[in-house]
Amino acid sequence: MLASRSELPVLIWGPPGSGRSMLARAIHAWSGNAAGSLETLVCAAVPEPLQIRALFGCAAGNYPGLPEAYVGAFERAAGGTLLIEGIEGLGAPVATALARALATGRYRPEGGSEDRPLRARIVATADRATGQPLGEGGLSVELPPLAERREDVLPLAAHFLALAAAEAGVAPIGFAPDARAALLEEPWLGNVTELRERVRQAVRLSGGGAVSAEALLLAAPGGRVPSFREAKRAFEARYVQSLLRLCEGNISQAARLAQKDRKDFYDVIRRTGIDPAQYRR
Repeated sequence: MLASRSELPVLIWGPPGSGRSMLARAIHAWSGNAAGSLETLVCAAVPEPLQIRALFGCAAGNYPGLPEAYVGAFERAAGGTLLIEGIEGLGAPVATALARALATGRYRPEGGSEDRPLRARIVATADRATGQPLGEGGLSVELPPLAERREDVLPLAAHFLALAAAEAGVAPIGFAPDARAALLEEPWLGNVTELRERVRQAVRLSGGGAVSAEALLLAAPGGRVPSFREAKRAFEARYVQSLLRLCEGNISQAARLAQKDRKDFYDVIRRTGIDPAQYRR
C-alpha cells in the first residue's frame, strides 16, 4: 500500500465501524516505522483544554498540581506512529498547532523554551474527508462501508476467525460453504465491527468445528431466517457442546464454567438432547 511506504501524514476517513483503526494499524505494521511504537490518542476522550498537553506535552510546573514535565503523544510515538482517532474532535487552536507542527516538522511542549523535532508518523481517522488539520501534501484514504467492498468480507472474516480461535484456544477449521455464502450476502449495516463480533460469537458456539451460517446467526442465501426461539435453542446446543467438549463430559465442571447451578445446567443439557457421555474420555 502506498500509504505504508510514505512518511506523509495520512487521513483515513469513512463511516464508524468501517475498520479505520484496523487500517491505521496495518499501515504502521507495513511501514518503515514498524519497529517503533504505535501510540493512540482518542480525541473524544481528552477534554479540549488538555488536548495541547496530550499531544505536545508540557514543561515541569506548567500546570498547577503537575510539578513534573508531561510526556506528550508526539514524544511517546517518536520513531513510530501516532494514531489520532476522531481528529475532527480536536479544538480549533489544537488543530492549528498540529498543522503547524506537521508543516515545519517541529513542535514545542507547553511552557517549553525550545522546539523539538517531530519524529513520529501521523495517521488520523475521521468520519469525513474535509476540514481536517493535516496540512498540505498529506494522503487521504477513503474507507467505504463494508457493504460496498464485498471483496474484503471473506479475508476479514478469516482474519477475525484466526484471532477469535486463538483467544478461545481452539483450532480454526474455516467457514462452511453456507457460511461463506451468507457472509457475502449479509448487508453488514454494522460494518467491520459487526463482522468481527459475529465471527467471535460463532467461534464460541462452534468450538473447533467449521463455522456455519447458523453459528454466525445468518441465513444462507434463499434460506429461512430462524425464529428467535430456534436461534436460542441452537445457541444453547452449541454452547453446551462446547463446554462439555472442554470439560470432557464433566457436568459439574461445565456448570461451574457456565456459572449455573448443576441442576439448572443439567436441565439445559436435557432440553438440548445432548448426551454428555459422548464427550467423556
